[in-house]
Amino acid sequence: MTQALEIIAYIGAASTLILVGWTTVIELRLRKFLRGRTARSLEDTIIELVRDGDTIAQGIKNVEAALDGVNTRLTKALRGSHVVRFNAFPDSGGNQSFAAALLNEEGDGVVFSSLYSRERTSVYAKPVKNLTSSYELSREEEEAITRAHEKPQIN
Repeated sequence: MTQALEIIAYIGAASTLILVGWTTVIELRLRKFLRGRTARSLEDTIIELVRDGDTIAQGIKNVEAALDGVNTRLTKALRGSHVVRFNAFPDSGGNQSFAAALLNEEGDGVVFSSLYSRERTSVYAKPVKNLTSSYELSREEEEAITRAHEKPQIN
């Protein structure tokens, strides 16, 4: 019977040592987890972490809303341009006349034209909506609009 008590005592001592070691490891991990926190307990730390998570989630929503606004404004921003030079009057000078198109992502903008001759220079501006204008477009203006819209776009 004394031998049985000895075995029980050894098992109890070994169990106690294992539990003390395990408790020490858990305590060290808990201290490492709580380091830098103002919370005094695990419950306070969890509450603080949930609050931080809510703050981060709200920040993400704010950033997404701001990005939506930026994307909306970017569709209206100048995204493509092209200049076509040509000789409007073959009997005078070189390619001094031009058509220049400035367009946004939706194909809206303006096309400028300049007709150069020795006697005078005329400049015209025509609004562009969805790659067309309510004013008659010359072949060079149409080319400038088409090429401005074909430019690679940044996504």
